[in-house]
Amino acid sequence: MNAPSVESLTVAELLAHSLAIEAEAEERYAMLAEQMEVHNNEAVAALFRRLAEIEGKHVAKVRTMPGGDSIPHIAPWNLHWAGQTSPEAPEFGEAHYLMTPHHALELALQGECYAAEFFSEVAASASDETVRRMAQELAQEEREHVALIEQWLARYPKPEAGWAEDPDPPNQA
Repeated sequence: MNAPSVESLTVAELLAHSLAIEAEAEERYAMLAEQMEVHNNEAVAALFRRLAEIEGKHVAKVRTMPGGDSIPHIAPWNLHWAGQTSPEAPEFGEAHYLMTPHHALELALQGECYAAEFFSEVAASASDETVRRMAQELAQEEREHVALIEQWLARYPKPEAGWAEDPDPPNQA
């Protein structure tokens, strides 16, 4: 099965994409939380755990949407987005063991923006009216998530220059 074009997505394929976006974000945040725990960065670990929990709720919501009881499996390499990972999944390479909650929220914000863009693209070009309407709703939900993350981000000041300097960095064998 080749990756469906955005224009020809069916409702089931759109839901499969949405499920993949949310599930990969949930998994990635959980993995980042574990990584931060290893480095005793408890504040960021807790934030990543909270983000994973929120994404888990989004997974459950997708499954309850009309058509959510028959979401097909689409192999990851056949999903319609650029790159190896879904739009919302934070990149491991962007994590740093000394990162602050501000940095974690910037990663989350970037993912939510990318997911909103993906669904907006589908809404703008889908040939099926139901898919277009559903994609508009999904894009709006992602924009609401963007607003929420922006509110959270306002609580944490941007770290000063040199935040990543560690006088006693971990050994890298």
